[in-house]
Amino acid sequence: MPATLEDKPVLVFDSGIGGLTVLREARVLMPERRFVYVADDAAFPYGSWAEDALCEHLLELLGRLLQDHAPALCIVACNTAFTIAGGALRAAYPQVPFVGTVPAIKPAAERTRSGLVSVLATPGTVQRDYTRSLIRSFAARCRVQLVGSDRLAGMAESYMRGLPISDAEIGAEINDCFVCDGDARTDIVVLGCTHYPFLANVFRRLAPWPVDWLDPAEAIARHARSLLPLDGQALHPQTPDRALFTQGTPDFLTRRLMNSFGLVVD
Repeated sequence: MPATLEDKPVLVFDSGIGGLTVLREARVLMPERRFVYVADDAAFPYGSWAEDALCEHLLELLGRLLQDHAPALCIVACNTAFTIAGGALRAAYPQVPFVGTVPAIKPAAERTRSGLVSVLATPGTVQRDYTRSLIRSFAARCRVQLVGSDRLAGMAESYMRGLPISDAEIGAEINDCFVCDGDARTDIVVLGCTHYPFLANVFRRLAPWPVDWLDPAEAIARHARSLLPLDGQALHPQTPDRALFTQGTPDFLTRRLMNSFGLVVD
């Protein structure tokens, strides 16, 4: 018998473990759903890829994942992946709703009091026309500082595995987020990579003054929830949520992390 919409899982996809921040929020809002988490660690980090090659890779990989898991919905929990391939994915696989991840520039522009906003992201996301289009559309009245880091995602992965990371190295990656203009100072930093919220407490401790670190995970989860209306008869799934890694079985520290999130590693 074909699976009903209520039986189908939600697929959460990321280049690594950063999408766990989105999974955490999605589970809160969709407790009746099964989840399959996929980390494309074989291709991590995406920032080192040429755009055309990465788009082709994502179309092929997501196509196989959609066929294998037949999800009710797919959350692409990666700014780089979605800003490059979101449109192509929706065109190629119209049968599956895609929820993407883009820098939270609009809510940052709505909340800022100083008018000074920073976007902390990967170099690819910072350089992408999509990001600059968001700024032109929603933050034209703000001064937006784009800060690209090619190291923070890897640092976040190490941090979540329990490995030591250096305050000095993290501080060097975030220092450019803090801008003064007369009496005005940056008051919001957009976390433009799903890995970064794992380091939010470290960021707060190292920041030269308090700012609002804007994590898009809850908004992404709310959007996904809106596309999958709650069935009053739906029950909490009996089968466990699962995690898959494209490189194969991950190391002990990563398996332990996944288990701490209630995920069975295949």
